[in-house]
Amino acid sequence: MRDNNPHFLPPQLPEQPEPPRPGPTFYPPPSDHRPGTSAAAPPPSDHRPGTSAAPPPLPANFVPRTKPPEDDYIDLTPPPPPQRHKAPPPRRGGGSGQAPHHHHPHLRVPSRTKTNPLAWLIAACCTLFWILVIFALLAILVIYLVFRPRNPKFDISSATLNAAYLDMGYLLNADLTLLANFTNPNKKGKVEFHYAVVDLYHDKSPIASTYIQQFSMMNHEYKFQDVHLVTSQVGLSADHSQKLRTQIENGKVRFEVKGLFRVRSDLGGILKYSYWLYSHCTIMVSSPPTGILIAKRCSTKR
Repeated sequence: MRDNNPHFLPPQLPEQPEPPRPGPTFYPPPSDHRPGTSAAAPPPSDHRPGTSAAPPPLPANFVPRTKPPEDDYIDLTPPPPPQRHKAPPPRRGGGSGQAPHHHHPHLRVPSRTKTNPLAWLIAACCTLFWILVIFALLAILVIYLVFRPRNPKFDISSATLNAAYLDMGYLLNADLTLLANFTNPNKKGKVEFHYAVVDLYHDKSPIASTYIQQFSMMNHEYKFQDVHLVTSQVGLSADHSQKLRTQIENGKVRFEVKGLFRVRSDLGGILKYSYWLYSHCTIMVSSPPTGILIAKRCSTKR
Protein backbone atom coordinates (compact mmCIF):
# COMPACT_ATOMS: atom_id res chain seq x y z
CA MET A 1 0.00 0.00 0.00
CA ARG A 2 2.92 2.45 0.80
CA ASP A 3 4.57 1.82 -2.52
CA ASN A 4 1.42 2.42 -4.48
CA ASN A 5 0.30 5.54 -2.52
CA PRO A 6 1.19 8.65 -4.49
CA HIS A 7 1.62 10.66 -1.28
CA PHE A 8 4.62 8.55 -0.30
CA LEU A 9 6.34 8.64 -3.66
CA PRO A 10 9.29 11.06 -4.14
CA PRO A 11 8.57 14.15 -6.16
CA GLN A 12 9.50 13.86 -9.80
CA LEU A 13 11.20 16.80 -11.54
CA PRO A 14 9.98 17.77 -14.94
CA GLU A 15 12.11 16.54 -17.72
CA GLN A 16 14.31 19.29 -19.17
CA PRO A 17 14.41 19.44 -22.93
CA GLU A 18 17.68 18.57 -24.50
CA PRO A 19 19.57 21.72 -25.55
CA PRO A 20 19.83 22.21 -29.26
CA ARG A 21 22.96 20.92 -30.87
CA PRO A 22 25.06 23.26 -32.89
CA GLY A 23 24.50 22.83 -36.56
CA PRO A 24 22.80 24.39 -39.50
CA THR A 25 19.31 25.61 -38.88
CA PHE A 26 16.79 25.23 -41.66
CA TYR A 27 13.89 27.58 -42.10
CA PRO A 28 10.96 26.76 -44.31
CA PRO A 29 10.68 28.87 -47.42
CA PRO A 30 8.30 31.75 -47.19
CA SER A 31 4.83 31.05 -48.42
CA ASP A 32 2.81 33.27 -50.70
CA HIS A 33 -0.25 32.98 -48.45
CA ARG A 34 -2.13 36.27 -48.26
CA PRO A 35 -4.76 37.07 -45.65
CA GLY A 36 -8.29 36.65 -46.87
CA THR A 37 -7.44 33.82 -49.24
CA SER A 38 -7.65 30.16 -48.56
CA ALA A 39 -4.34 28.43 -48.34
CA ALA A 40 -3.80 25.82 -50.97
CA ALA A 41 -3.75 22.29 -49.72
CA PRO A 42 -0.42 20.60 -49.76
CA PRO A 43 0.01 18.12 -52.53
CA PRO A 44 -0.63 14.54 -51.57
CA SER A 45 2.44 12.73 -50.51
CA ASP A 46 3.25 9.19 -51.31
CA HIS A 47 4.39 8.54 -47.78
CA ARG A 48 3.38 5.23 -46.51
CA PRO A 49 3.53 3.96 -42.95
CA GLY A 50 6.73 2.21 -42.22
CA THR A 51 8.79 4.17 -44.86
CA SER A 52 10.94 7.30 -44.32
CA ALA A 53 9.65 10.49 -45.89
CA ALA A 54 11.99 12.44 -48.15
CA PRO A 55 12.79 16.07 -47.06
CA PRO A 56 11.29 18.83 -49.16
CA PRO A 57 13.51 20.35 -51.82
CA LEU A 58 15.56 23.46 -50.82
CA PRO A 59 15.28 26.72 -52.77
CA ALA A 60 18.00 27.67 -55.23
CA ASN A 61 19.17 30.77 -53.21
CA PHE A 62 19.32 28.97 -49.86
CA VAL A 63 22.46 29.64 -47.78
CA PRO A 64 23.00 27.48 -44.70
CA ARG A 65 23.52 29.34 -41.41
CA THR A 66 26.53 28.43 -39.31
CA LYS A 67 25.60 30.71 -36.36
CA PRO A 68 22.24 31.05 -34.71
CA PRO A 69 20.70 34.56 -34.73
CA GLU A 70 21.26 36.88 -31.84
CA ASP A 71 17.62 36.48 -30.82
CA ASP A 72 18.35 32.90 -29.81
CA TYR A 73 20.59 34.11 -26.94
CA ILE A 74 19.19 35.50 -23.74
CA ASP A 75 21.38 38.01 -21.86
CA LEU A 76 21.01 37.32 -18.15
CA THR A 77 23.49 40.07 -17.10
CA PRO A 78 21.68 42.67 -14.98
CA PRO A 79 21.73 46.21 -16.42
CA PRO A 80 24.10 48.71 -14.77
CA PRO A 81 22.58 51.11 -12.30
CA PRO A 82 21.82 54.57 -13.71
CA GLN A 83 24.50 57.19 -13.04
CA ARG A 84 23.49 60.31 -11.24
CA HIS A 85 25.25 63.55 -12.17
CA LYS A 86 26.05 65.80 -9.30
CA ALA A 87 24.77 69.31 -9.71
CA PRO A 88 27.51 72.01 -9.61
CA PRO A 89 27.63 74.19 -6.52
CA PRO A 90 25.77 77.51 -6.86
CA ARG A 91 27.85 80.59 -7.73
CA ARG A 92 28.44 83.23 -5.11
CA GLY A 93 26.30 86.27 -5.57
CA GLY A 94 24.45 84.82 -8.57
CA GLY A 95 20.72 84.50 -8.95
CA SER A 96 18.90 81.23 -9.01
CA GLY A 97 17.83 81.77 -12.61
CA GLN A 98 21.42 81.97 -13.99
CA ALA A 99 22.68 78.92 -15.81
CA PRO A 100 25.89 77.38 -14.43
CA HIS A 101 29.06 77.87 -16.45
CA HIS A 102 30.85 74.70 -17.46
CA HIS A 103 34.62 75.02 -17.65
CA HIS A 104 36.72 72.85 -19.88
CA PRO A 105 38.95 70.56 -17.81
CA HIS A 106 42.05 71.35 -19.98
CA LEU A 107 41.69 75.16 -19.89
CA ARG A 108 43.34 77.15 -17.13
CA VAL A 109 42.08 80.56 -16.16
CA PRO A 110 45.09 82.91 -15.74
CA SER A 111 45.45 84.28 -12.29
CA ARG A 112 45.43 88.04 -11.80
CA THR A 113 48.75 89.43 -10.64
CA LYS A 114 49.27 92.83 -9.11
CA THR A 115 51.47 95.31 -11.00
CA ASN A 116 54.70 96.24 -9.30
CA PRO A 117 54.58 99.83 -7.91
CA LEU A 118 58.05 100.43 -9.39
CA ALA A 119 56.66 99.76 -12.88
CA TRP A 120 53.89 102.31 -12.28
CA LEU A 121 56.51 104.86 -11.15
CA ILE A 122 58.68 104.30 -14.22
CA ALA A 123 55.66 104.60 -16.54
CA ALA A 124 54.61 107.86 -14.86
CA CYS A 125 58.14 109.29 -15.18
CA CYS A 126 58.31 108.38 -18.87
CA THR A 127 54.92 109.93 -19.51
CA LEU A 128 55.90 113.14 -17.71
CA PHE A 129 59.20 113.28 -19.62
CA TRP A 130 57.53 113.01 -23.02
CA ILE A 131 54.93 115.61 -22.04
CA LEU A 132 57.73 118.04 -21.12
CA VAL A 133 59.54 117.33 -24.39
CA ILE A 134 56.38 118.00 -26.40
CA PHE A 135 55.72 121.28 -24.57
CA ALA A 136 59.36 122.37 -25.04
CA LEU A 137 59.18 121.69 -28.78
CA LEU A 138 55.94 123.63 -29.03
CA ALA A 139 57.49 126.57 -27.14
CA ILE A 140 60.54 126.59 -29.41
CA LEU A 141 58.31 126.53 -32.46
CA VAL A 142 56.26 129.47 -31.18
CA ILE A 143 59.39 131.48 -30.35
CA TYR A 144 60.86 130.76 -33.76
CA LEU A 145 57.67 131.88 -35.51
CA VAL A 146 57.57 135.08 -33.44
CA PHE A 147 61.24 136.17 -33.57
CA ARG A 148 62.31 134.59 -36.88
CA PRO A 149 66.00 134.27 -35.85
CA ARG A 150 68.63 134.70 -38.56
CA ASN A 151 72.38 134.14 -38.59
CA PRO A 152 74.75 137.13 -38.31
CA LYS A 153 76.85 137.94 -41.38
CA PHE A 154 80.54 138.64 -41.91
CA ASP A 155 81.68 140.80 -44.82
CA ILE A 156 84.76 142.76 -45.92
CA SER A 157 84.11 146.38 -46.76
CA SER A 158 87.66 147.34 -47.75
CA ALA A 159 91.17 145.90 -47.89
CA THR A 160 94.63 147.46 -48.21
CA LEU A 161 97.79 145.57 -49.17
CA ASN A 162 100.57 147.60 -47.53
CA ALA A 163 103.48 145.30 -48.37
CA ALA A 164 104.22 141.99 -50.04
CA TYR A 165 107.70 140.75 -51.00
CA LEU A 166 109.86 137.61 -50.95
CA ASP A 167 113.17 137.29 -49.09
CA MET A 168 115.70 134.94 -50.64
CA GLY A 169 113.12 134.11 -53.27
CA TYR A 170 110.81 131.93 -51.03
CA LEU A 171 110.24 133.72 -47.64
CA LEU A 172 107.04 135.79 -47.75
CA ASN A 173 106.57 139.05 -45.84
CA ALA A 174 103.18 140.77 -46.19
CA ASP A 175 101.01 143.36 -44.43
CA LEU A 176 97.25 143.39 -45.09
CA THR A 177 94.58 145.53 -43.40
CA LEU A 178 90.90 144.59 -43.60
CA LEU A 179 87.77 146.47 -42.59
CA ALA A 180 85.33 143.73 -41.51
CA ASN A 181 81.63 144.38 -41.33
CA PHE A 182 79.54 142.34 -38.85
CA THR A 183 75.76 142.55 -39.29
CA ASN A 184 72.91 141.37 -37.07
CA PRO A 185 69.88 140.95 -39.38
CA ASN A 186 67.46 140.00 -36.57
CA LYS A 187 64.74 142.53 -35.85
CA LYS A 188 64.18 140.99 -32.39
CA GLY A 189 67.15 139.49 -30.63
CA LYS A 190 70.61 140.34 -29.35
CA VAL A 191 73.82 138.74 -30.67
CA GLU A 192 77.14 138.31 -28.82
CA PHE A 193 80.46 137.23 -30.38
CA HIS A 194 82.39 135.41 -27.67
CA TYR A 195 85.15 134.03 -29.89
CA ALA A 196 86.36 135.39 -33.25
CA VAL A 197 89.42 134.30 -35.22
CA VAL A 198 90.34 135.45 -38.77
CA ASP A 199 92.87 133.54 -40.89
CA LEU A 200 94.58 134.63 -44.11
CA TYR A 201 95.36 132.15 -46.90
CA HIS A 202 97.19 132.39 -50.22
CA ASP A 203 96.78 129.56 -52.69
CA LYS A 204 95.18 127.43 -49.88
CA SER A 205 98.24 127.87 -47.65
CA PRO A 206 97.82 129.67 -44.27
CA ILE A 207 100.09 132.69 -44.00
CA ALA A 208 98.60 134.82 -41.13
CA SER A 209 96.04 134.74 -38.29
CA THR A 210 94.58 137.22 -35.78
CA TYR A 211 92.13 137.27 -32.86
CA ILE A 212 89.23 139.75 -32.40
CA GLN A 213 88.00 140.80 -28.97
CA GLN A 214 84.46 139.77 -28.05
CA PHE A 215 81.66 142.23 -28.68
CA SER A 216 77.87 142.35 -28.77
CA MET A 217 75.32 143.71 -31.22
CA MET A 218 71.74 144.78 -30.72
CA ASN A 219 68.91 143.85 -33.04
CA HIS A 220 69.22 145.08 -36.61
CA GLU A 221 72.70 146.56 -35.99
CA TYR A 222 75.98 146.41 -37.91
CA LYS A 223 79.52 147.02 -36.65
CA PHE A 224 82.95 147.57 -38.28
CA GLN A 225 86.13 145.95 -37.00
CA ASP A 226 89.70 146.59 -38.12
CA VAL A 227 91.55 143.37 -38.83
CA HIS A 228 95.32 143.62 -39.22
CA LEU A 229 97.08 140.62 -40.71
CA VAL A 230 100.91 140.49 -40.80
CA THR A 231 102.98 137.74 -42.43
CA SER A 232 106.64 137.36 -41.46
CA GLN A 233 109.15 134.96 -42.98
CA VAL A 234 106.66 132.34 -44.15
CA GLY A 235 108.34 129.72 -46.29
CA LEU A 236 106.78 128.97 -49.69
CA SER A 237 107.52 126.34 -52.29
CA ALA A 238 109.14 127.24 -55.59
CA ASP A 239 105.90 126.98 -57.55
CA HIS A 240 104.01 128.97 -54.91
CA SER A 241 106.67 131.70 -54.87
CA GLN A 242 106.61 131.98 -58.66
CA LYS A 243 102.79 132.22 -58.68
CA LEU A 244 102.78 135.03 -56.05
CA ARG A 245 105.50 136.93 -57.94
CA THR A 246 103.44 136.73 -61.13
CA GLN A 247 100.29 138.07 -59.36
CA ILE A 248 102.24 141.02 -57.88
CA GLU A 249 103.65 141.91 -61.31
CA ASN A 250 100.13 141.76 -62.87
CA GLY A 251 98.59 143.84 -60.05
CA LYS A 252 96.03 141.15 -59.08
CA VAL A 253 96.95 139.43 -55.84
CA ARG A 254 94.38 136.92 -54.64
CA PHE A 255 93.85 136.06 -50.96
CA GLU A 256 91.37 133.98 -48.97
CA VAL A 257 90.00 135.13 -45.60
CA LYS A 258 88.32 132.57 -43.29
CA GLY A 259 86.60 133.42 -40.03
CA LEU A 260 85.53 131.18 -37.13
CA PHE A 261 83.06 132.71 -34.64
CA ARG A 262 81.28 131.52 -31.51
CA VAL A 263 77.95 133.35 -31.38
CA ARG A 264 75.28 133.50 -28.70
CA SER A 265 71.77 134.67 -29.59
CA ASP A 266 69.38 136.11 -27.02
CA LEU A 267 65.75 136.19 -28.19
CA GLY A 268 64.09 138.70 -25.89
CA GLY A 269 65.49 137.06 -22.75
CA ILE A 270 63.21 134.04 -23.31
CA LEU A 271 65.51 131.75 -25.26
CA LYS A 272 69.32 131.80 -25.33
CA TYR A 273 71.42 129.45 -27.42
CA SER A 274 74.97 129.32 -28.80
CA TYR A 275 76.32 128.10 -32.12
CA TRP A 276 79.35 128.29 -34.45
CA LEU A 277 79.58 130.47 -37.56
CA TYR A 278 81.95 129.82 -40.48
CA SER A 279 82.80 132.63 -42.93
CA HIS A 280 84.75 132.40 -46.15
CA CYS A 281 85.75 135.37 -48.31
CA THR A 282 87.79 135.55 -51.51
CA ILE A 283 89.34 138.98 -52.21
CA MET A 284 91.52 140.41 -54.96
CA VAL A 285 93.77 143.48 -54.32
CA SER A 286 96.15 145.50 -56.45
CA SER A 287 99.93 145.55 -56.11
CA PRO A 288 101.57 147.01 -52.99
CA PRO A 289 102.35 149.40 -51.42
CA THR A 290 98.98 150.98 -52.27
CA GLY A 291 97.02 147.85 -53.02
CA ILE A 292 93.27 148.34 -52.83
CA LEU A 293 90.31 146.00 -52.97
CA ILE A 294 89.33 145.08 -56.52
CA ALA A 295 86.83 142.20 -56.05
CA LYS A 296 85.35 140.18 -53.25
CA ARG A 297 82.95 137.30 -52.53
CA CYS A 298 81.82 136.31 -49.01
CA SER A 299 79.53 133.69 -47.48
CA THR A 300 78.56 132.87 -43.90
CA LYS A 301 76.95 129.67 -42.68
CA ARG A 302 76.48 127.62 -39.55
